[in-house]
Amino acid sequence: MRIAAVSLVALIAAAGSLHAATEADFATAYAAAETANKQAAALRNQWTTTAATLAAAKKAAAEGNFDAALAASKEAEALAKASIYQANEQKDAWKDMEIR
Repeated sequence: MRIAAVSLVALIAAAGSLHAATEADFATAYAAAETANKQAAALRNQWTTTAATLAAAKKAAAEGNFDAALAASKEAEALAKASIYQANEQKDAWKDMEIR
């Protein structure tokens, strides 16, 4: 269910930009994704898929494909935010699993 929601967010974000992405658009989106990923790291809940998507964004930008780089950056941000949500949601979930 969460993966579908993350995919939907990425799809909506990609569809929302009708103009060709610029390097500045990519840089802004990539910085936001990195910030969210650092927050996930602080919660000790970074997802490997986020790192892979950030790497794909950087590679696309290096090749000059800023549309793909922007889309990957927004997807990475959505993944990082989902990992933050997961960490917060399950922070105290172990208490519910305790045998009483």
